[in-house]
Amino acid sequence: MKAGVKIAFGTDMWHEFPGMKRGAASLLTLEAYRDAGMPPLQIVQTATVNAADLLGWQDRVGVLEAGRFADIIAVAGDPLREITELEHVIFVMKGGAVVRNDLAED
Repeated sequence: MKAGVKIAFGTDMWHEFPGMKRGAASLLTLEAYRDAGMPPLQIVQTATVNAADLLGWQDRVGVLEAGRFADIIAVAGDPLREITELEHVIFVMKGGAVVRNDLAED
């Protein structure tokens, strides 16, 4: 990070963390970025635009834009203030279909 190298978030999480599912455990990487001094906006960019760019898919994914592929999440708080908000997902849209919506009234 200090050397200016572009960082992309990704995980091949294969081992178990007691009491955590693999998806939740993989978010520990984002906290490690924070603990190393990376600002929250840059942390989010590691999993979006940076990852798309480093995969060579910048014309297909990485941003919310017409004609691009995107899965969307929503959280109650502001992950640009506190990255651990990403651990508290309340809405998920995958492939254009809502797969979780804690905001919907019953």
